[in-house]
Amino acid sequence: MFGLEVLILLQIAVMLAFALVFGSLMKRLHQPAVLGEILGGIILGPTILGAVAPSVQSALFPLSGESFRILHAVAYLGLVAFVFIAGLELDLTFVRRQGRSTLITSFSGVTLPFALGYAIVVLMPQLWSIPFEDQGIFALFMGTALSISALPVIARILIDLELLKTDLGGIIMGAATINDIVGWSIFALILSVLNTNISLGLNLGLTAGVLVVTIAILYLTGKNRAWHKSPLGGGIIDFIALIMLSASIASEFIGAHGIFAAFLAGVILSLRHTRKDLILKKTYLPIMTILAPIYFVSIGLKTNFAANFDLTIVLLVFSVACIGKIIGASLGAIAGGMTERRALAVGFGLNARGAMEIVLATAALDYGLIEGRIFVALVIMALATTMISGLALPWLMKTRPLSPKAWEPSPLHELKDSYNYHEN
Repeated sequence: MFGLEVLILLQIAVMLAFALVFGSLMKRLHQPAVLGEILGGIILGPTILGAVAPSVQSALFPLSGESFRILHAVAYLGLVAFVFIAGLELDLTFVRRQGRSTLITSFSGVTLPFALGYAIVVLMPQLWSIPFEDQGIFALFMGTALSISALPVIARILIDLELLKTDLGGIIMGAATINDIVGWSIFALILSVLNTNISLGLNLGLTAGVLVVTIAILYLTGKNRAWHKSPLGGGIIDFIALIMLSASIASEFIGAHGIFAAFLAGVILSLRHTRKDLILKKTYLPIMTILAPIYFVSIGLKTNFAANFDLTIVLLVFSVACIGKIIGASLGAIAGGMTERRALAVGFGLNARGAMEIVLATAALDYGLIEGRIFVALVIMALATTMISGLALPWLMKTRPLSPKAWEPSPLHELKDSYNYHEN
C-alpha cells in the first residue's frame, strides 16, 4: 500500500499525533501524559482500530516485515533512552539526608509487597496459567513487579506540592531510589536466568558484580569533587549514545535486558552534577517529547487490551500492589519516627508505579515471561496507582491539588528552579 519509507514516516507521525493529543488531554485532567500516550496506542492498536477497521490497522501497523522491525527498533531506542534519563534523574543525596528512616522505609516498602506478590503466585498457581517449571521464576517476577516504585513520577508529584525538600519528601525519594535499584537488579537477574544457560549462582554473581562496580563508581565520583567540574567537551550527544548503547549491548550479552545497564549508566552519571545538567538540558526534551512517546504508544499496539482484560487478575494485582506498598512503607516510616498521617503519606507516595512499572511489564512480555492478561493487569495497576498517589498526597498533607504543570516535560532540576523552592 505504501513504500517502506513513507509507511515508517506515517507510523511515527500518527503515533506522535495521538501521543500529543491524548497526552495533553490527560494533563488537563491533572494526570500524567503517559496515560494519554498509552491510551492513544490502545486506540491505534488491535483493541479499537483493529476491531473497527482491521484492514486499516493491519496496513498501518503490520505485525511482521521490515517496517515492523524498524518501528520496533525505534520504540526500543525510546525505551532505553527513557530508562537512561530516569537513572540520570536520581539524586542520591536523598538517601543520605534521612539515612536510618530511609533505609527502614525502603526495606519495609520492598519486602512486604515482594512477599505478597510471590505468595499470590505460589498460593494460586491455577490463576496464572504458567507452566509448573516456570512458576518459581514467575513468582520472583511478580514479587519484583509489585515492589518497585516510579521515582520520576513521584518526584514530579512532590515538586508540584512543594514537598520535595521536606523531610517527608526526602524519605520518599530516598526509599524510591533504593527500591528502584534493588528491583531492577532482581529483574535483571530473572531475565538473565531465563535467557542463558548459565547457572543461577553465576547469574547472581554477575548481577551482584555489576552492582558492586556501579556502587564503587558512585562512591569514587562522590569523593572526587574536582572531577565533577571537568569540561564535557563538544560531542555530548555521541558520548551519551555510546554510553547507552554500549551498556545495553553488554547487558544483553549476559542475558539481561538492555534497560538494566542503561538505567545503571544513568545512575552513575547522576553524581557528575555539571555533566548531568548539560546532558539533561540537551537531551531531555527530544527524548521525552519524541522517543519516549513513540515507545509508550507502541505499548498499546502490543496486545488487545479488551480481549486480555481479566477482571479477577486486574483486581488481585491492583489490591495486592496497594496493600503491600502502602502498608509496608507506612509501617517502615512509623518505625523511623513519623506520625501516622505522615507515614501514610509516605506509603501513598511510594505506591505510584507509573512508567517504570510499565517498562518492566513490557520487557517481561517481550521475553515471554508473562502473557497478555498479566501485562494488561500490570499496566492498569501502574496507571491507577499513579492516579491515586496524585490524589491522596495532597489530601493527606492538606495542600492544594496537583496542577497540570506537574506533568510538563522538563528535567527535574529545572522544575525545582522554576518552582523556586526553599528548604523547610
